[in-house]
Amino acid sequence: MSSATQQQPPPAAPPYRPYRQVRAATPHTRAISCVRFSPCGRLLATASLDGTVALLSPSSLAVIANLRGHTQGVSDLSWSTDSNYLCSASDDRTLRIWDIRSILSGPKPADPNADRCIRVLKGHTNFVFSANFNPQTSSQVASGGFDCTVRIWDVSSGRCIRTIDAHSEPVTSVHFIRDGSIIVSGSHDGSCKIWDAGTGSCLKTVIDDDKKPAVSCSMFSPNGKFILVATLDDSLKLCNYATGKFLKVYSGHVNRAYCIQSAFSVTNGKYIVSGSEDKCIYIWDLQGKNILQKMEGHTDAVISVSCHPTENKIASGSLDNDKTVRLWVQDG
Repeated sequence: MSSATQQQPPPAAPPYRPYRQVRAATPHTRAISCVRFSPCGRLLATASLDGTVALLSPSSLAVIANLRGHTQGVSDLSWSTDSNYLCSASDDRTLRIWDIRSILSGPKPADPNADRCIRVLKGHTNFVFSANFNPQTSSQVASGGFDCTVRIWDVSSGRCIRTIDAHSEPVTSVHFIRDGSIIVSGSHDGSCKIWDAGTGSCLKTVIDDDKKPAVSCSMFSPNGKFILVATLDDSLKLCNYATGKFLKVYSGHVNRAYCIQSAFSVTNGKYIVSGSEDKCIYIWDLQGKNILQKMEGHTDAVISVSCHPTENKIASGSLDNDKTVRLWVQDG
């Protein structure tokens, strides 16, 4: 066999460069429940138990705008793929859709306290805990809540177009695959299920564990081939949802009480990032499963992390004894 026809080895992963904290800010008066970089990378949205959403500079963490209107704590945020709209899920049983276009269009600074809410989605009968825009369209959102349902909404009309009696206990996460065709949901009932976004039918049960542990977060990988599932037994698992097989388990962090949102980092190698109840942030090598870094600095449980779409940056948010949003960047 000639050297020209020999199979080339896969490219080596870039060497891991550690992250360090460069900024901390306190844009809220209560615990930070969610942090989310916009897909365009120009904004960082943060949500809090104080009922507000803030839009921050992703470099300075300065507050660019405050989004007010919810009457109770906000648990989750989701950006539309074009970064023009933001959806928030709240304990007040509603979701709100916010129009962010005037902030992004510039060049004049936007009014930080303008009312940007264009739609209030009503129908859940208990806390709304999770929300996710369909990646293919800014006119569809999925939500999950403590009423045990997954709901699909038409944003333009504000109508709930489908209610799925999905689980026997609160729904902790909903997430679309990248082509928008299916949704994964996780629940305190210990199950993780795949739903047809068009019909609402259950296509597959990825995990079905009646004895717990509760599924605290479930999400598709960026390439749509895998599901990352967090459970309240200190573990994160990577599942090939086509086969239903679990391929990797990431451990070392502490997750027994809270629904901690994890993230995929793909800007410099492939990593899994998660907060932890021991006040730290953990980064694992996706393939090797080993802990690459344990980041210290927060003074309460780290509930949410977000990875910048194009830069080597991580944002994190922490609970009431801390209340900070922190920004971490890679050295070098």
